[in-house]
Amino acid sequence: MKIQVGIIGFGLSGSTFHAPLLASIPDYRIRTVVSSDPDKVKKALPKTRVVGTVDELLQEKDIDVVIVASPNATHFEYARQAIEAGKHVVVEKPFTVTSEEADLLIALAEEKGVQLTVYHNRRWDNDFLTVRNLLETKALGRLSLYQVHFNRYRPIVQKRWKEQEGPGAGELYNLGSHLIDQALFLFGKPKTVWADLRAEREGSEAVDYFHLVFGYEFHRVILHAGSLVRQAGPRFELHGDKGSFLKYGEDPQEAQLKQGLHPGDAGWGEDQPDQYGELATELSGLAVQGEIETLPGRYQAFYQGLAEAILKGAQVPVKPEEARDTIRMIEYAIESHRKGSTITVTEHT
Repeated sequence: MKIQVGIIGFGLSGSTFHAPLLASIPDYRIRTVVSSDPDKVKKALPKTRVVGTVDELLQEKDIDVVIVASPNATHFEYARQAIEAGKHVVVEKPFTVTSEEADLLIALAEEKGVQLTVYHNRRWDNDFLTVRNLLETKALGRLSLYQVHFNRYRPIVQKRWKEQEGPGAGELYNLGSHLIDQALFLFGKPKTVWADLRAEREGSEAVDYFHLVFGYEFHRVILHAGSLVRQAGPRFELHGDKGSFLKYGEDPQEAQLKQGLHPGDAGWGEDQPDQYGELATELSGLAVQGEIETLPGRYQAFYQGLAEAILKGAQVPVKPEEARDTIRMIEYAIESHRKGSTITVTEHT
């Protein structure tokens, strides 16, 4: 029996990330899509019903899970409606605009007995999987610095909601939620947060530059993104008391999805050898330096995990509480920037 899926929104997220991955997994059938562009949906999904409103979708009793792939400011309300209708819910990152909204959804999902998760797909980037594996091996010794850059060269501000002033807009919520989720997944919540936020491009109305510093007991985490970086440096840079790891380039899965490739196709999620990371460390008193082959990326793992949760009662692939903590760190970053000071993370966060 297939899991019947409804998708709210068929922009970049719905059409590029969610629909192709769902279509590649036999457990799912995309039944209905809410979109203002039915021709676009029908071209990609000829057998899928297209409706114009969320209410129409939620009236379909056979829908098992609803994917909220609409603009950030609508995440809370659409997810709330879907949970109230008794549907399992996937929310595109960022989970919500505020942590208070996230807590309300978590409580409501528990009350209604439905699964709730958030699409933090970059937990399955090939570079991040490689870094995670490297840290588990203790190849760098005691970690001192974990630094990640998600830079782009996009000097012209586009007329789209992500780049206009409004709730949940800007790169702190967009790229920042990816990097923060990865850091919390590896290290848990930090002790302190410091942030510098800017609208660096001419005419920019939303944050398009951020520099975050998370303080942990023995190491620092630096998360950075800019919109005026024509020549990028390392994506990942890790340093410990035994060694260092540098990784250039970007996980290929987004580009592959845009090219029409799917999980299982040749080369899916794989790096070219010239993108492998560089490790310099110490082994039995000897200095060792060389390339580390990148582990394959696997975005499909998210929806495979969700199927296990729905059909067999397994844990959801991303706990909503973890996604809520990411939003809380964004709130701390905004507070830090506003006050111009380092913020201490409280125990109850």
